[in-house]
Amino acid sequence: MRARNGDYDIEYETFGDPAHPTVLFVNGLGSQLIAYRDAWCRLVVDAGFHVVRYDNRDVGLSTKTPGNPPTLADTVAALAAGVASPAAYSVSDMAADGMAVLDDLGVTSAHVWGMSMGGMIVQTMAIEHPDRVRSMTSVMSTTGSRSVGQSTPEASAALMSTPPADRAGYIDADVAARHVYASHDVDWDEVRAYVGAQYDRCYHPAGVGHQMAAVISDGDRTERLAGLSVPTTVIHGAIDTLITVSGGEATAAAVDGAKLVVYPTMGHDLPRRLWPAYVDELVELAHRAA
Repeated sequence: MRARNGDYDIEYETFGDPAHPTVLFVNGLGSQLIAYRDAWCRLVVDAGFHVVRYDNRDVGLSTKTPGNPPTLADTVAALAAGVASPAAYSVSDMAADGMAVLDDLGVTSAHVWGMSMGGMIVQTMAIEHPDRVRSMTSVMSTTGSRSVGQSTPEASAALMSTPPADRAGYIDADVAARHVYASHDVDWDEVRAYVGAQYDRCYHPAGVGHQMAAVISDGDRTERLAGLSVPTTVIHGAIDTLITVSGGEATAAAVDGAKLVVYPTMGHDLPRRLWPAYVDELVELAHRAA
């Protein structure tokens, strides 16, 4: 299924009964809707929710931005100079994509749950579309402040590395990068299968550059987050090296009444062993939001 927002078609899928409360799952940088595994979606459905997952613009089966993305250096320089960003779009535009998906489904409001860049997007949804957001869960994300949530040098290098274009090389490079920031006890065979499935579904490295430019250009959301009244849970991993735990701590501190949950052996991913705990937190938050 596809929703339309301006020049972009947004691919999405649903699970469960649409009469139940909707949870909108929002992806991180470069990841596709299959990052929220089918089994995970079914677990959330079993907890009483209607699940919606979608491809952000520039990944998966959603519309791709024409042309090359701006360089990281050009984007940072524009931000430092206080001039217009060279990014093709903003995090606000990406948040509006999610609203377009809800519109297409006829859903007036939803619980929004976003990981990494997706956490930044759901924060923006709550700031700019408060009437559409029943609750917010920001996972392994940050406020946009440069003083918190920064990657370790090793994780930053892994994120910025350019993987080979061939399938085998891409999988090897992606898995090697994940070893830098992954949770403990990861099933690496499952990870390799997932990375291969992402490659087969859509290989589009330029999309990461466009999304990265939008994230860098968004700046610090701390003051805007302080104005929120939406029930909020912030989830983070203590061993996350890609967006360090201070990013989650700052997010929770910024939002009045937010609950912070830190898992000691969670990195920058969603380990299967923690899925039941994540669902419990979602159910508890939905009750708070009722």
